[in-house]
Amino acid sequence: MRMGRYGRLYLNFLRFSFSRALEFRVDFYFRIVMDCAFYAVNLIFFSLLYGQTETIGGWDVHQTMIFIAGFFLVDAIHMTLFSNNMWWLPVLVNRGDLDYYLVRPVSSLFFLSLREFAANSFVNLLIALGILTWAIARHPGDLGAANLAGFGVLILCGAFIHFVLHLLFVLPVFWLHTNRGLGMVFFSITKLAERPDRIYTGVTRRVLMTILPLCWIASVPADVLFGGITTERVIHLLLVMGGLFGVLLVVWSRALRDYASASS
Repeated sequence: MRMGRYGRLYLNFLRFSFSRALEFRVDFYFRIVMDCAFYAVNLIFFSLLYGQTETIGGWDVHQTMIFIAGFFLVDAIHMTLFSNNMWWLPVLVNRGDLDYYLVRPVSSLFFLSLREFAANSFVNLLIALGILTWAIARHPGDLGAANLAGFGVLILCGAFIHFVLHLLFVLPVFWLHTNRGLGMVFFSITKLAERPDRIYTGVTRRVLMTILPLCWIASVPADVLFGGITTERVIHLLLVMGGLFGVLLVVWSRALRDYASASS
């Protein structure tokens, strides 16, 4: 019953988002062009690198193209489902407008994380999916149905990890009252996720696999696609996702307790 209510609520979010996006068509098409330029720049960058070397971090050009296309897809999922909500949350906190969302008879975390669906980025999500399909089709070897299925599941897990990390960097706005919390710091460090995880070693690699698990966004899914999943990887992933979500719930609860609402 509760899940059905949340499902109907999310469908209303979708209908409102698409109707509003079509009212501002210049912005709609501009965002599509902007993301396509981002895709093109990254594909050209790696193509130029592979003009000088045969492998990077042990991956050939075909493997790296699948990896970067996987990152495109995770980024497009985030831009479509979560990014606008991350942008609005600091505004609502600083204005005191968060009150209107906290009194609604649904989970405030659900409502504030998903109410804004970026219809224009949904088009880019389809483009990113097309690039990934192209990259997989160009791979000379047989990747296998099981590895492809594992890759798909891990890409969705990577999108979840990306969302939770972004929100954790935004939530300090409750105490700092800055324009974006630490959102700009998050955008800077996500550059680390745009490179194959094999280039990182030692402490840096351990941090990026556990404490700040950016390697799980796209690199580990690509590793699983090429080499298969292991029980150790599954346990590691469950611990990372469970730990991150647990931290998010604790920080979110504390943030709401410390929130200086407009009525206080």
